[in-house]
Amino acid sequence: MSDAAELPLIGAAVTRARAASRVLRTLPTDVKDAALSAMADALVERTDEVLAANARDVEAAAADGTPASVLDRLRLDAGRVAGVAAALRELVALPDPVGDVVRGSRLPNGLELRQVRVPFGVIGIVYEARPNVTVDAAGLCLKSGNAALLRGSASAFGTNTALVAVLSEAGQKAGLPEGAVELLPADRASVGELLSARGLVDLVIPRGGASLIQRVVREAQVPVIETGVGNCHVYVDASADAAMAEAVVLNSKTHRVSVCNSAETLLVHRDAPFLPRLLSALADAGVTLHGDDAARAAHDAVVPATDEDWATEYLSMDMAVRVVDDLPQALDHIARWGSGHSEAIVADSATAIAAFTAGVDAAAVLVNASTRFTDGGEFGFGAEIGISTQKLHARGPLGLPELTSTTYVVTGNGHTR
Repeated sequence: MSDAAELPLIGAAVTRARAASRVLRTLPTDVKDAALSAMADALVERTDEVLAANARDVEAAAADGTPASVLDRLRLDAGRVAGVAAALRELVALPDPVGDVVRGSRLPNGLELRQVRVPFGVIGIVYEARPNVTVDAAGLCLKSGNAALLRGSASAFGTNTALVAVLSEAGQKAGLPEGAVELLPADRASVGELLSARGLVDLVIPRGGASLIQRVVREAQVPVIETGVGNCHVYVDASADAAMAEAVVLNSKTHRVSVCNSAETLLVHRDAPFLPRLLSALADAGVTLHGDDAARAAHDAVVPATDEDWATEYLSMDMAVRVVDDLPQALDHIARWGSGHSEAIVADSATAIAAFTAGVDAAAVLVNASTRFTDGGEFGFGAEIGISTQKLHARGPLGLPELTSTTYVVTGNGHTR
């Protein structure tokens, strides 16, 4: 077990969060909900303060040559602040998972057995550019009874400092303990300390690009839920309806390209007669197509693909295209190159659909639907911290129940063994 004294950058914050977590785990729902509402109100009331800090961050990032797409993720305005405040209010309306009975029974010896949801304790969130994640992560952790250690990017540190100050002050006035939400320094060393804080930090969740996630998974001595990377595929079977295939493929690729549930590779059955139509629709939408020889023969806009294309999460208006001999070959391709995030099939054949859903290994499998539906909100879960692509503890959208563990409560009447 680590000692807080061994963590010079984050030890004080971890100590406060650890103490706060013991209070948070027993707080009733109405106190947590009142705090979330107070935080939302405070964000709206202090919008100018948050925007002033954000303007300084954006100006500094622009001066450093930060790409426009990243600046857009960093930038806040009054509407975006109102949006993150509204997200906190939405959490108030969601059921509190703490105390839910997952399962229960009376054993033959008369003991009552209940498996009950409980908070993890202290959750560290490591994330990049988007300051809205600061508010979302804090709210999700608090509603599920956890203290939050937030480590955002250096480019958003001023904004995050202002946001956490607003959240902490409002939360404490509403009954939350000091240390319920802590912002960690935005340098590389603070991440290393967080990942080494075994026994003090109960869980770390990375939310960001592949390099960030890989570093956290590689170095962590504390439990990690891996999220994010989405090398997602759409397989179009020979039995698919052409119009449906076009709609699903276009939406999966072009609806929003910079997110993890955007499709990156199109796999089409060799006997599907509408491959040229699909490729034309994508090219007309502005997608750069990287394909194998069969795809290049079907449309002159396709440039040659390499293994790097099959492996790439583009997060841009690019898509890899491969023509496969049959469904098993599509499954083989996904097994080799996929990231276990979201995989879709477009087909009319019940046999093909059953084989695909049984044979593909992913957090979400979509049948005749866009990969863009892999989302906690779209699934009806409410807010989420990310999409888990691992298999232990939680898989898929990480909502409030996934931010809890469980305890077995065994009740007897003087039972002895």
